Amino acid sequence: MGIKVGINGFGRIGRGFLRAALEHPDIEVVAVNDITDAKTLAHLFKYDSVFGILEEEIKVKEDGFEVDGREIKVLSIKDPGGIPWMDLGVDVVIEATGLFRSRDKAALHLKGGAKKVIISAPGKGEPPDITIVLGVNEKDYNPEKHHVISNASCTTNCFAPVVKVLHENFKIRRGAMTTIHAYTNDQRILDLPHRDLRRARAAALSIIPTTTGAAKAIYLIFPELKGKLHAIAARVPVPDGSLIDFVCEVERSTTKEEVNEAFKRAAEGELKGILEYCEDPIVSSDIIGNPHSAIFDSLLTEVVEGNLVKVVAWYDNEWGYSNRLVELTAYIGERL
Repeated sequence: MGIKVGINGFGRIGRGFLRAALEHPDIEVVAVNDITDAKTLAHLFKYDSVFGILEEEIKVKEDGFEVDGREIKVLSIKDPGGIPWMDLGVDVVIEATGLFRSRDKAALHLKGGAKKVIISAPGKGEPPDITIVLGVNEKDYNPEKHHVISNASCTTNCFAPVVKVLHENFKIRRGAMTTIHAYTNDQRILDLPHRDLRRARAAALSIIPTTTGAAKAIYLIFPELKGKLHAIAARVPVPDGSLIDFVCEVERSTTKEEVNEAFKRAAEGELKGILEYCEDPIVSSDIIGNPHSAIFDSLLTEVVEGNLVKVVAWYDNEWGYSNRLVELTAYIGERL
């Protein structure tokens, strides 16, 4: 039996989730809740400036739209506690507005009849029941206890598998990560007010230093490294495609070749489908549409005096993350 899903918030990640879910036979998206009308949502879903035109046929209906004959109801209810998920038969809600990131607010979907809620961002305020990065800690999920789940951030989904490989093979002492990140809609396209004065500046005209949710979320995945890792972001003038640059001190002396071999082994083994190993001199546009959480760039690995390691991993911050959301939904749905 398929998993019925409702999406709250049909922005970049909400639409990316639906695109990815169309390829998953066990997931049926039955409803979208957004303050925008169905005609506009359907148009933005079909015509995408980054991923191109959707091949499936889209038809706008009076109360929603169809994708190749599959009906998706569109609601416009501002209060998440008032969305009739039970009436729609929804099992799992994807909370993708970016507004309801605390447990108490996201849990309002449970009052509407949803069985589980997945937040498409790191938790904020009251923490979710669990933060999951697929390939790293999904085995910690307990369906009896965990009802509001965070899928962390796109950057954390790239960073955590990289940390896992390095920590398990060489034991990380401390480290610092910089994500060179595509701009997002939490920035201004022209100089306009924003609570973050750097994000207030025109996104396509500058390199913009700012915070990253991975700085805190990584400790939820690796609590033993709390206080030992630092992370910062530099937003750059591309609409999609990002990378992490991670420099760390490790306990066990190693070489560039040994580090690369550890990542290649992981990509072909336990992290297959999550981590990709790349030996080509790629750039950010080459990884747009890549579904992996992290694309490890073996040509950029460096080791200084045996214990200082520098690695780089690319990620499609929209498509990779959307695919993990779909897979996490399936993982949770199988355990309802």
